[in-house]
Amino acid sequence: MEPLSNNKRFGTVPVFFTAISTILGAILFLRFGFAVGTLGFWGALLIIILGHALTIPTAFAISELATNKRVEGGGEYFVISRSFGLNIGGTIGIALYLSQAISVAFYLIAFTEAFEFIFKYFSNSLNINLPRQVISVPSTLLLGYIILKRGANMGVKMLYIVIGILFISLLLFFLGKTEFGTSMGSGLPAGDIRNMKDFFIVFAIVFPAFTGMTAGVGLSGDLKNPAKSIPRGIILATVTGMIIYIAVIYKLAISAEAEDLLANQLIMSRIAVFGALVIPLGLAASTLSSAIGSIMVAPRTLQALALDASFPSKNINKWLSLGRKSDNEPANATLVTIIIALVFVIPGSVNAVAEIISMFFLVTYGSLCLISFLNHFGSSPSYRPSFSSRWYFSLTGFLIALWVMFKINPPYALASLILMTVFYYYISFYHRERDGLESLFANVLFQINRNIQIYLQRSGSRKKVKEWRPSVICISKDSFVSTKAFRLLNWISYRYGFGTYLHRIDGYYSRATSRQAAEELSKLVELYNTAHNHVFVDTIISPSYTSALAQAIQLPGISGMENNMVIFEYNKENPENLKEILENTELIKAGHFDICLLASSRKDMNFRNGINVWLDVRFPENSSLLILLSFIISGHPDWKKSSIRLFTTCKPGEIGEIRSKLTELVTSGRLPITEKNITIINEEHGLTLKPLINEKSSSAALTMIGFSSQGLKNRGENILSGYEDIGTILFVNSHDQKEIT
Repeated sequence: MEPLSNNKRFGTVPVFFTAISTILGAILFLRFGFAVGTLGFWGALLIIILGHALTIPTAFAISELATNKRVEGGGEYFVISRSFGLNIGGTIGIALYLSQAISVAFYLIAFTEAFEFIFKYFSNSLNINLPRQVISVPSTLLLGYIILKRGANMGVKMLYIVIGILFISLLLFFLGKTEFGTSMGSGLPAGDIRNMKDFFIVFAIVFPAFTGMTAGVGLSGDLKNPAKSIPRGIILATVTGMIIYIAVIYKLAISAEAEDLLANQLIMSRIAVFGALVIPLGLAASTLSSAIGSIMVAPRTLQALALDASFPSKNINKWLSLGRKSDNEPANATLVTIIIALVFVIPGSVNAVAEIISMFFLVTYGSLCLISFLNHFGSSPSYRPSFSSRWYFSLTGFLIALWVMFKINPPYALASLILMTVFYYYISFYHRERDGLESLFANVLFQINRNIQIYLQRSGSRKKVKEWRPSVICISKDSFVSTKAFRLLNWISYRYGFGTYLHRIDGYYSRATSRQAAEELSKLVELYNTAHNHVFVDTIISPSYTSALAQAIQLPGISGMENNMVIFEYNKENPENLKEILENTELIKAGHFDICLLASSRKDMNFRNGINVWLDVRFPENSSLLILLSFIISGHPDWKKSSIRLFTTCKPGEIGEIRSKLTELVTSGRLPITEKNITIINEEHGLTLKPLINEKSSSAALTMIGFSSQGLKNRGENILSGYEDIGTILFVNSHDQKEIT
């Protein structure tokens, strides 16, 4: 995004003044007497502590993010969008803008309370009840006119004036004395804490007082050096505001009784020197300064959203992003902000929207803390902020924001999160090409995965017995012709295993083959982009199948653990590549890998017909792997309504013993195989196995058969042939016996 202005004219002071003037706003004068009267000094102090447990981490987070890169126009929105991505940034940015625009109305309605003497005069002397709108509406129009005509320069100059009035009012307040204060001295009443059941009700009313510390970030596009001005300005404003608030509640607690604090919302005017004059003047100054801060920041957020095409209409984006030719002031965005403010000023009640404003700010602050937290654990090398927060501060801020939202008002909190979700999907629909939630935690997950794998490698090397699970690799150059090997790999990887599918590019590594690999990988990822796909897809460039296998089996799988199984596929009706596969089985066995030979068939797989597993008691290592693989494969949704059937042969007189062993194996292993699905066949004279398998498994969706590596070496293709009557077969050879527990 281009800077909103080529004339960078502001330093740290405007950031501090914009933030502190928003912090020391209407709530300070109108509601802190109520807070102390309701909860007592210690209860009010807890509110300040809890509020700043969120705002201080947010101030640190925004300072860190702002010093990582040049912050342009848009302030908080720029930081969020450039850290989370434009779709998520736009979602939060819209909520942020609405809270800023509605805040203008909030402060201007509160501004009318400074003129209570006028309303009392008309009511008592002329018997006329003037509506508050006679001041709030003209004030909104006048302030909007000044900002539209004179821009941010005029707004900052006005800030200097109102800040001066504000601090004079506070000074006279602290110098003031009351009879109650004289009798009490400087000591607090013993046990000055009460009504803690109302803590979060009061917190909801008071919290907007703490939401102004990032207001100065909205001037980012107009700052000479944002990396220096933003951290200094907002952190100084946050700490200053906290100190002043603690001093205010202490002064209130020792200057007035609880009943007076609750009965008079302008109780500060009875305490301050010349209070009847300076406190209404201070209230007017604080609310006006907050309104000025909001009306300067909100249009810049809206303009930045439009520059990033966050709205569906190109014409709307273009119109909102236009700045005044003379100084690039966001005049159109300011006009929209004034209109929104008027919509909320005219009804005259801020209570209905105050909690919604708080919710939107809490969402924003929580997001900023979350960004900072994630960047501590998953940032790229380009993340090099000159100001560094601490991850536990950011995490604390995020958790407090989420917790407080639901403590204040669960329905409002839920509605805010739902509204944010609607915003996100609305923006994502128009900007599908942009990164969304799928990339939000990518760097963090990479770092977590790296650390976990290193830990597992260290701890795994110390374990004498390792629990087996399949970590499978499959290499094929026919990925766009046949997908059955990939489907098998996906079945194994769905719940218990890890699968890596490598599409082989035939040739030597070069610029051309590298480009070809990238293009074909993109096609494969799109081809297998389904909800039930759990296989990692990649490419490998090699001039031969043998060299490709030799490369692949030496590297760990995507899970980080060593691969322990290789899948080969050939077409049962046309086994052109079977010879090549058999030539490489010795290479695979040298690495102590389990081998799966998938003999695919043109016959459709009717999953309801289930999996038939043929066991040979002479090879218990194959039997254990066959049973475990059948169970793992059946866990995939494709096999949801299927069953597993076990078949084995035995010598006459051994049926009882074999059945007992298999039943015990299935029961102790808690395998989903019923006793009626275990079939034991007597090895009668003249019985041969292949015709028996053809007969019993002709309708099975998948037939699984074990084979010995020595038999394969001696008899070659003959050991795999002769199964013409059945469909797809998975031949399995296990390196060692797997424990079924």
